[in-house]
Amino acid sequence: MKLKYILPTIIMAAVTSSCSNDFLENTPQGSLNDGVMGTSEGAELLCNAAYAALGGVNEQDNGCFYPANNWAYGEVRSDNAYKGGGGTGDVNEIHRMEIFDVDASNWNLDNKWYRLYCQLQRTNAALKVLNSYSDSEIKNRQSRIAEMKVLRAHFFFDLVRLFKKVPYFDENVETPDYIGIPNDKYSRDELLGMIAKEFLDAANVLPETQPEVGRIHKYVALAYAAKVKLYQAYKQDETTNKVVSVDKTLLGEVVSLIDRVLATGRYDLLSDFQGLDIIANENGKESVFSVQYSMNDGSPSAGRINWSQLLNSPGGNSPYHGDGFFLPSQDLINAYQTDENGLPVFNYQSLPDFSVVKFIDDNTQILSNADHTVDPRLDFVIGRPGITWKTYTDTPCQSWVRDRETYGHNCVKRFWVSPESGDMYQGWPWGALSLNWQIIRTVDLLLWKAEALIEIGDDLGTARDIINKIRRRAADSPCVKDFNDNTKPAANYLIKEYPAIGWTQDYARQALRTETRLEKAFEGERFFDLVRWGIADKVMNSYLETECDNRIYYSGAKFTEGKDEYYPIPLPQYNFSGGRYIQNPGYPAF
Repeated sequence: MKLKYILPTIIMAAVTSSCSNDFLENTPQGSLNDGVMGTSEGAELLCNAAYAALGGVNEQDNGCFYPANNWAYGEVRSDNAYKGGGGTGDVNEIHRMEIFDVDASNWNLDNKWYRLYCQLQRTNAALKVLNSYSDSEIKNRQSRIAEMKVLRAHFFFDLVRLFKKVPYFDENVETPDYIGIPNDKYSRDELLGMIAKEFLDAANVLPETQPEVGRIHKYVALAYAAKVKLYQAYKQDETTNKVVSVDKTLLGEVVSLIDRVLATGRYDLLSDFQGLDIIANENGKESVFSVQYSMNDGSPSAGRINWSQLLNSPGGNSPYHGDGFFLPSQDLINAYQTDENGLPVFNYQSLPDFSVVKFIDDNTQILSNADHTVDPRLDFVIGRPGITWKTYTDTPCQSWVRDRETYGHNCVKRFWVSPESGDMYQGWPWGALSLNWQIIRTVDLLLWKAEALIEIGDDLGTARDIINKIRRRAADSPCVKDFNDNTKPAANYLIKEYPAIGWTQDYARQALRTETRLEKAFEGERFFDLVRWGIADKVMNSYLETECDNRIYYSGAKFTEGKDEYYPIPLPQYNFSGGRYIQNPGYPAF
């Protein structure tokens, strides 16, 4: 039985939006409080509740505002996306994130912090019960302990990427003692080291396979350890957040870990990029670790769906009838342009905006400057006006943005099934479906390995082969067809592989970073990539300067190096700590 169908049987924990330490006493309600909490049966239920927390805690209660998939924190805060919705005042706290106007009072950040600690506390609650039994009393006890440690490490990793200075503790810390844990006991490097170790220790215990789809096994832990070590390899100054060195020894470990995972033969790229959004493929060969979702499973509303996406289904005149948050930036659209050799145009910001909507009259739109060659992934991931939307034949994507005057005319095409599909829930929640969210997919392993090899500098050829394999998949995927004539491509698509000539380390680094952006657009990782590479200041300020001509709300916005790489420690959390927490660099001290 799939794990995703076990999880809805758990009556989940009630999580309020208060900013206290009540999450430490937060236990699943219902049957878990009826005498089974401290039993072997309760241990299994607590483990399942911890798995369910991957998608957030109590997500039907405004969880969309603090998305577990990080679309607000990793994409809207980057050069990939706009907040969208009904204007800048619609969920203004996320708008303030995208213009880098945040402080310790931002309620969204406080709730994100709070919910992440609720999520990891689910793992600690399960571990406490598991630790109180022997292997003979609980079936698969050692595996369950390791699974919970992987989940806990996942939540801590997110906390470190977002807030940097965070209190770190395990299941052995008693509730009254939590308040005394400082948030600056460990540096970023030390935290990442402990998180990586937790993944590796778990991998030594976990089985190579699990009987239930979605349950964590050895290769999930090894893959995640590779990701954390990749981050750790980029050493940051604790005061300025600048990348001061790159640890090649750690990068070598990244390559070795990924090679171990890929050597199993169970992971590869799907043949068609667009297959990533088909439910039949969600646990296939390109899925390494994912949040398991389900629909019509007996739980409230549509089921255990991706509530983090609730705000994001296309709005306006779209058949999704959604809120229309999370929209692609013009800068990202421009970045998909290719040169005469089918390679990315690295200086695309010097070119005019690609694919600009022009109005012939109130009811007729055309795309101007849309003849330049482009990477076909542009129309795999972005819905452009007048361009065929998935398999929907009623109308093309046109006027599907709620506030076009503020945000333009383009939609995010990834993560949705076609509107006529039986896999889409009809009614509210708008556009809901059971498509899993991929935390790690095979392309991540390939890109991380290529990145590590490029930074090490000893095997640039293998890195080029890896990047070309990814580009080959994009080229071989059936392209989007013209809406009015499905015998023709919808645009002038041209994508080719990188030649060996001119493949220097600097050029390879630029190619890798571009490929990562184009291949993984909207997956919640872009801003964290920029910070890891130490280029967030340069990239974001160039983006803000360029985009303010189209998006007036960017006027005056500025990324401040040494501050905006991380969010501030929320004021309510400082108050909860009794004044023990230290604020991140660049923000006013408490």
